[in-house]
Order: sequence, then structure tokens, then C-alpha cells
Amino acid sequence: MGVHKIILDDDFAEEFSLIGIHCSEEDYKLAYLLNSQLGFRLGRMRKDIVIEKEDIEASFPIFQFDHETQYTTYYLVGNKCKSEVLREQENAGLFGGVTSEKIVTSYLLPEFEQPDYFLKIESDYLHIPLRKHIAMINEINQVISAYEIDSDKIKSNNHLIFN
Repeated sequence: MGVHKIILDDDFAEEFSLIGIHCSEEDYKLAYLLNSQLGFRLGRMRKDIVIEKEDIEASFPIFQFDHETQYTTYYLVGNKCKSEVLREQENAGLFGGVTSEKIVTSYLLPEFEQPDYFLKIESDYLHIPLRKHIAMINEINQVISAYEIDSDKIKSNNHLIFN
């Protein structure tokens, strides 16, 4: 009996643009600054993005704005999550059952550890004024830098599916 292979093309891939943002402000403050500078209305979604890996649960805040007249959706999502992990040491000698605490940093996109936040832009239009958005984001005093991230270099695309 012959072996049949089914090859699925990546036609189901979602088209989007991604901007990496370096900013030390809290997520709600950055959302407010983007709303003020770009005329957005980013609002916090009810559920955060939760990713579990190696017994560590990381929660990433997400904000969304649907621009209905431009058929565009903007998502602001944090890239870093610090979690506290408790570990018990079995061979602790005289003081058995000693626990130690360790803080672990998890990333939404592990291949891009530098940005603090990502601005994902999904649009039905072919042309998005990405350079204009990046220039306006870089004008915000609290933002260190903002730049476009090549979507072809993203290995963990599944982490960017928010619906």
C-alpha cells in the first residue's frame, strides 16, 4: 500500500503588521498614550492571553481597538511576563522540605525578547500607513523606540491569534 502525503500550504495565515515597542511604562499607561497620540480607543479585553509552558503560566495583557470605518483592528499586547516559581529541595539535609523562590521571565514571542509591547494591526485594506504610525509612536516621550517587525521571522505565530 502506498504512502500518501497531504501538504497544507500556509494559505490560512493571517495577514497582519507588527510593531515592536520599547517602553518602560505600564500597559494601561502605554494604551492611554497611544490613544492620545494616534486617536485610538484601545480598551482592555476581559481575558488576558495565557500561555502555559513547563509548569509556568504566563499571562499577557491585551488591549483592542476596532476602527470600523477603516476596517482595521489594533491590538496592543505585552511581551514580557514575570512569574514566581516555588521549588522544593528534596535533599536539604537537616532542614528538609526547604522551598526556594525563583522569578522567571516568559515572552509572548520568544524569538523577540527585546520589545516590551507589540502593536498588531489587522486590516482588510492592502495599504496601512505603517510608517506614519511608527513615526507618531516614536514621538511619544515615554516610548524609547518603535519599529516594524518582519512577520516572516516570527516562529510562534499561534501566540498572535487573539480571537
